Amino acid sequence: MSDAPAISVSGLTKRFSGRTVVDHFDMDVPKGAIYGFLGPNGSGKTTTIRMMCGLLTPDDGTGNCLGYDILTQQEQIKANVGYMTQKFSLYEDLTIRENLDFIAQMFGVTGRKKRVQAALEDLGLADRAAQLAGNLSGGWKQRLALAACMIHDPALLLLDEPTAGVDPKARRDFWDEIRKLSAQGVTVLVSTHYMDEAVQCDFIAYIAYGKKLISGVAQEIPKMIGLHTYRVTGPDIAALEAALKSEPAVVQVARFGAVLHVSGTDEDALKALADRYRAKGPHHWEHKPAELEEAFIYLMTGAADNFRGDPK
Repeated sequence: MSDAPAISVSGLTKRFSGRTVVDHFDMDVPKGAIYGFLGPNGSGKTTTIRMMCGLLTPDDGTGNCLGYDILTQQEQIKANVGYMTQKFSLYEDLTIRENLDFIAQMFGVTGRKKRVQAALEDLGLADRAAQLAGNLSGGWKQRLALAACMIHDPALLLLDEPTAGVDPKARRDFWDEIRKLSAQGVTVLVSTHYMDEAVQCDFIAYIAYGKKLISGVAQEIPKMIGLHTYRVTGPDIAALEAALKSEPAVVQVARFGAVLHVSGTDEDALKALADRYRAKGPHHWEHKPAELEEAFIYLMTGAADNFRGDPK
């Protein structure tokens, strides 16, 4: 089995109406990985993914996807990609089975009826096969959309904000299915701005305003940034938050309910600050590994918005 990445791109750039939406993006995506593209709305996540997979032609840059050139072999790439959009895009006046059968016909799937039945069973849709898609809840629509994306057995799956608007149980079930696909060798690209989706990914790229800020193994991102964090609890947390924001050793204070996550990049200086505040009381300071959410907030704070002002 080849160790070559499923996707390898360099210098991808896209401009719309004089604005650079994606700016010289480089990325290697391992085969079978779940790769998350994390960033605020409008940061270029979806545009980047679509260029990487031959669904949108870049203005600059080169690369290959599944062994095909993203500039000259886009049709071959499309035939091997399943794309799940944020908005439900199947036919609401058709049944679940009819939707899957129609998509299978579009892709020229051989043994279509058998493949549709297998898709119904794989995603737990068999008992609802005769139900109109328009009558489904958000979670069941999500399952149907995933079944439709996978009906032609693609090697690459694109998920654009895949769990927006569904309940927590449906979200967990959905990610169980994605993990199964990844274990079978399917490469998955996920566009999201939700932390609970990010932690499901093997790798993460942070994107803000068209630029890649950092990428790597998900669990190693905070360490790559050099971020250190303390979890702080106690009375009058709002006053403490205000005081900490003026401390030189603190690069950010993030509030989670009645808890503060206090972060810095100088470990010794942050420890000295924690010791000083502990001595004053009455708050409890506990050192904790920095997590993706702290890293995300830190990176976003330092990112420059290229959509401010007039285009040049």
